[in-house]
Amino acid sequence: MSYPPIRRFRYIIYLMDILLLSLTAFGGPQVHLMMMIERLVHKRRYVTEEELLELQALCSILPGPSSTQTVTAIGLKIGGQPLAYLTLLVWSLPAMALMTLAAIGIHYLERNAISLNFTRFVGPMAVAFLMYGASSIARKVIHNTQGWTFLVISTILAYLYPSPYMTPVLIVCGGVAASLNFKKHEKMEKAEIRVKWRPIIFWISVLITAAVIGKVTNSLPVRLFENFYRNGSLVFGGGQVLIPILYNEFVEFKHYLTEQEFLAGMALTQVVPGPVFSIATFVGSVSLQSHGWFGQIVGGFVATAGIFLPGTFFIFFAYPFWDQLKRYRGIRASLEGIHAASCGLTIAAAIALFQPMMTSIPSVVTVIATLVVVAFGKVPSYLIILAGLLLGLVF
Repeated sequence: MSYPPIRRFRYIIYLMDILLLSLTAFGGPQVHLMMMIERLVHKRRYVTEEELLELQALCSILPGPSSTQTVTAIGLKIGGQPLAYLTLLVWSLPAMALMTLAAIGIHYLERNAISLNFTRFVGPMAVAFLMYGASSIARKVIHNTQGWTFLVISTILAYLYPSPYMTPVLIVCGGVAASLNFKKHEKMEKAEIRVKWRPIIFWISVLITAAVIGKVTNSLPVRLFENFYRNGSLVFGGGQVLIPILYNEFVEFKHYLTEQEFLAGMALTQVVPGPVFSIATFVGSVSLQSHGWFGQIVGGFVATAGIFLPGTFFIFFAYPFWDQLKRYRGIRASLEGIHAASCGLTIAAAIALFQPMMTSIPSVVTVIATLVVVAFGKVPSYLIILAGLLLGLVF
């Protein structure tokens, strides 16, 4: 697709802005949103603040990484699908490269019998970030007894039955149950919904093709792509919800990486800028560590492609009729149940990860101290993690 020179120049400036965000956006979706408002709204005026917040709301009810989908949707709005794909690439590439390098580095240390003991404070810190993230999200999105009830139920079930299949079941059940309470929401004038099914056809086609090829060839890279593509198709609520899904599937069930490796990768997402979904890049890279450094690069790439593509297809599908869809009370009501179930899944993951640490006084102290610093201090997360690595080297 050919663009006029002036428009092409504007798109290049936009992509440079996205690259700058991808290199400086630490701290997760809420921090990302504030940085988008500052740079993409107030400074560049690509969209209005109201439009950006509406896009964020749309992405919050779609499976996939909300920050990534939001910047992709902005690219879609101002330049169509070609610019949207370029936006996705520019936004995700720095985190993908850094997490792949981190995975290769950790494998090098393990292969050369170099102890990872210096990361011993990082795991508890990562658990503390998960706890604080779950509580912060819950306070923002749950406002009544029904929501807290959904959260408690989903926490208990997710903890008792740590299966990858429990996540979509709880999220769907939470959304359906909450949608029954639609009458408390204000009626809005409805408009005709015109749906274009091509993105959904692409999404299903890729899923089926990857599953069939993976089954026939038994190729680990293809199977990894299918695994991450499936997970990216089912994750509501952002990276905090993705973490327990990946932990259950790749650590507990498939044993592609150890718990210590996973916790190290989970903590690194706090150090690396960009999307929190970059944890998938790390997991994919470590999963192929037996294939050498090139295999780890392949693993990081297929995991990144698998985790981000479904959300992109979903935003291409939903964005054109979002204005009409949000007028339905049942859709607005279902958000509460979806958010509550997502928070419950995150809390269950934090409990499961913290449980083995409870017998270690240094780990418990580290979790508590990190929670205090995060809750009451204004210290960036990456500085906290770097301080933890430094403590591990000194003591």
